[in-house]
Amino acid sequence: MILAGDVGGTKTALAVLDETSATRRIVREATLPSREIESFEDAVVTFIGGAPALRVRAACLGVAGPVADGRAVTTNLPWELEESKLAGVLGCPVRLVNDLEAAATGVLDLPDEDFLILQSGQRRSGGHMAMIAAGTGLGEAFMIWDGSRYQVVASEGGHVDFAPRDEIEIDLLRFLRAEFGHVSYERVLSGPGLHHIYGFLQSRAGHAAPDWLRHRLGSEDPSAVISEVALAGDDPVCVEALDRFVSVYGSEAGNLALKAVATGGVVVGGGIAPRIRARLADGRFVKAFLSKGRFEELLSTVPVKVALDPRAPLWGAARVAGELAGS
Repeated sequence: MILAGDVGGTKTALAVLDETSATRRIVREATLPSREIESFEDAVVTFIGGAPALRVRAACLGVAGPVADGRAVTTNLPWELEESKLAGVLGCPVRLVNDLEAAATGVLDLPDEDFLILQSGQRRSGGHMAMIAAGTGLGEAFMIWDGSRYQVVASEGGHVDFAPRDEIEIDLLRFLRAEFGHVSYERVLSGPGLHHIYGFLQSRAGHAAPDWLRHRLGSEDPSAVISEVALAGDDPVCVEALDRFVSVYGSEAGNLALKAVATGGVVVGGGIAPRIRARLADGRFVKAFLSKGRFEELLSTVPVKVALDPRAPLWGAARVAGELAGS
């Protein structure tokens, strides 16, 4: 058996899989609210301990944060994870990888039906690929073809400086800089980022938000509320916020495609994309993706698709754990 984990800022998914199975067979699975976990090591032990017969031979955890020298510091949680410490607790070798490295590894094995095509493009065999994923934060990764397989390279590209494209986004930058100082793409392209965009646009609207909306924003997940209300067309500021979010998302995906020369394709992942798939597919995302001046023609050949399987990071972590178990 192998243990795979997807450690995110909002939730942590753990799964024990049978690595001898020809297909992905999950033997035991649990999803925990990350902020309710006091000790990650204790949570893993409790999860494994719920099925004493399970013998884990190797483990891989995709962690939302930079990983170096077998140690991960989570970006949006007060955790520090160490391979050696977890290996001592679990009694097996453990590999920590960036969460986007796990997700990008996972999407490489997904069947065609687990994707929504935004732009067909002209996929080049052996072309580099890239993945961008907005959720609690913003992750970016490269999939580099080495001549025989894709090597996934993690990055912290979500934390580079946000680059406004028009006067409205210049004002958005000023609005966010007043609160945060440094404004990264993650401040705009994430669940909290969608809420930031909404707050900025509402401050310019000249009228208060409806009472029902303010109540929902105060009692539920704001980004989910804004997305739902926007897709239903029930509030113009929510609609404008989601449209702006999608446009910035497409623009940064285009930036990533150029940095990777991703002629093999760009994959859009994360928890937000499947919820707003209708808006991603209406042309706004691809228009911003292509809007790169002299390189529009090149980007028009790049396949762009949304990964719809929420377990993709687990599948990727499971693949790494399986390789670790066999080494």
